[in-house]
Amino acid sequence: MAVVTLTKENFKQTIESNAFVVVDFWAPWCDPCVAFTPTFEAAAAKNPDIVFGMVNTETDPEISEYFEVKQIPGLLVIRERAGIHAQVGEIGAPALDEIIKWAREFDLTAVREYYKVEDAKQ
Repeated sequence: MAVVTLTKENFKQTIESNAFVVVDFWAPWCDPCVAFTPTFEAAAAKNPDIVFGMVNTETDPEISEYFEVKQIPGLLVIRERAGIHAQVGEIGAPALDEIIKWAREFDLTAVREYYKVEDAKQ
């Protein structure tokens, strides 16, 4: 699957309609961010069942502010609408592969129970 551009117009819908999303927070002036893009795109190609999205912190600062992204490059892994991993700084392809492997195996039982309780309160 190709990498999608995430904006304030499509971010929420993307998270709500996909079970597994990996978000790259970046900016065009950030050399490490730009250098990471081919690695991120390669991971997207190897994992077509996952949505890989990029948030440009310059054009959509509301998203990075909401997630309190203070440094870029930044990575956020979301499964079933819950952020399960955040990473700041440069990483290579092997590290990204390990994060994706870990996220695939992450036990979401506690997350599902939490949401079940929260939904029952409403």
